[in-house]
Amino acid sequence: MTTVLLTGFEPFGGDAANPSGEAVHLVASRWSGPEVLVSAVLPVAFAGAAARLRAMIDEHRPDVVIAAGLAGGRATIGVERVAVNLIDARIPDNDGDQPVDVPSSPGAASAQFATLPVKEIVRRLAAAGIPAEVSYSAGTFVCNHVFFTALEAVASPTRAGFVHVPWSAEHAPSPDAAALPLARIVEALEIAVRTSLDVAQDAAVTAGTLH
Repeated sequence: MTTVLLTGFEPFGGDAANPSGEAVHLVASRWSGPEVLVSAVLPVAFAGAAARLRAMIDEHRPDVVIAAGLAGGRATIGVERVAVNLIDARIPDNDGDQPVDVPSSPGAASAQFATLPVKEIVRRLAAAGIPAEVSYSAGTFVCNHVFFTALEAVASPTRAGFVHVPWSAEHAPSPDAAALPLARIVEALEIAVRTSLDVAQDAAVTAGTLH
């Protein structure tokens, strides 16, 4: 049976909620298959998140791994294309750890590309009226660490990648914060999962940037 592992994150710091974790719960609650979908909410902690993700990959042997996380300040769904082998924490994680200039995986490549059909996911999100873009930086905090860990932990033909989501309109920190309704974030993750299952070859379209 084909299996998908979909993860989000717990709230960070003093935040009341994390839309990535909320959306993952909702995707799982209404998933109708036919594939098996396994979901988890990871801690916003470098060591804990990576350990939990690796354990779930070892246990479930998924065919697709999609991790999601919050990118507060972004107004669109960001489908990440590149994970860098670097932790440079501007602030401490939820465990109080703040590693600086250390690799996510010592001895591994400096960067890895997502193996999901990134451009096709963005194309289908746009077709559904959901603002989306290919992103070329997942940052250097826990999100990127989980992204790189996922790519390191799986082997072909398993595909892995990361999706950044904005604040949900329901829990945005201020009325003018960039946000999407939680229902649209849920829909975006469902499209990302379905596209990753159904599409073997990514779209041959440009998604490049000038800066």
